[in-house]
Amino acid sequence: MAEQEQIDFKVDTASLYREDAITDLKVASIRRMVPVTADGQDDSSRSSVFFGHTQILTPQGPLPLQAKLMANNLAEAIQAFPEAMEQEMARVVEQIRKMQEQEQNKQPDDSRIIMPGR
Repeated sequence: MAEQEQIDFKVDTASLYREDAITDLKVASIRRMVPVTADGQDDSSRSSVFFGHTQILTPQGPLPLQAKLMANNLAEAIQAFPEAMEQEMARVVEQIRKMQEQEQNKQPDDSRIIMPGR
């Protein structure tokens, strides 16, 4: 592999987090990313980061949704969760709609099946 193509697997020790999982066992799953130092101690110079997770059931199976929650603490994250999931769902639905539209606009000759004489 060329030197340019190698992946750098070095851990960024200035950007470490411990993950705490909080759930209501129904709909909401919130991950609190607590900043830590390289020795595992809490890093009070940085703020925690919150992510919301859920999934919706579709005819094609479960569709996972994830979004960063604009919050400074768990109470704010819980309050921000519903709107963040609604916005993420709208974004995903729009993305799926665009993909379906692109698929419909393809020419019939765009088939991936190679036919002799064509």
